Amino acid sequence: MAGPERPVPGRQVDAARVRPTVSVFGSNAVGSDGGAEALAEAVGRKLAELGYAVANGGYGGTMEAGSRGASQAGGHTIGVTCSVWRARPNAYISEVIQTSCLSERVGRLAEVASAGFVVLPGGTGTLLELAWVWEGMAKKFLPRRPVVCVGDFWRALIDTIASIRGAHADIVSIAAGPDDLERFFPRLG
Repeated sequence: MAGPERPVPGRQVDAARVRPTVSVFGSNAVGSDGGAEALAEAVGRKLAELGYAVANGGYGGTMEAGSRGASQAGGHTIGVTCSVWRARPNAYISEVIQTSCLSERVGRLAEVASAGFVVLPGGTGTLLELAWVWEGMAKKFLPRRPVVCVGDFWRALIDTIASIRGAHADIVSIAAGPDDLERFFPRLG
C-alpha cells in the first residue's frame, strides 16, 4: 500500500502552533517479530484519534510505524530529520523539519512537543531523547509536560533514577499500552 504524497523538504507549517503536538521517541532498528512496529503504529493512531499531531525522527522503524498509524487516523505528522544522514523522510510524514546535527534534532523534537512526549522501547538514541527531556524538565530548562514511557521497557531505569533522585522520578510516567495514553493526553475537542 502506498503512503501519502511525500512532503516538500523544508516546508514547515509549525504544527505546534496549529494543534498540540506529542513527540514520540523510538528506534529505527526493530526486531523481526514486528511487535515494536505494531506498538508504534498503535501509539501514533491513538494520539491522532485523541486529536494530537505526532512528531518523531521521521525515518524508518518505529518512526515510520508511528507516522503511519497517525496518518491513517487522519493525524498531522512531523518528521524532524537530520542532514548528516542520507535517508529520506518516510512516506507518512506531512511536515519535515530538517536540522543540521543530532543535538539540534533532539532539541527541536523537544521544542515542537507542546503537549508532551511518548517514549517507546529503543536503544541509545531513544535513551538520549528520554534523558534530554527528563533532565531539561528536572533543571527547569523545559516546561513540565507529560513524559510517558509505554510498557515496562524503561521501568528499571526509572526506578534507578528514583532511588538516586527521588524528586525527579515524578517527571516520567508509565502507560500500560496505547489505550492508556488518554490518561496523560486528554481527548481534544
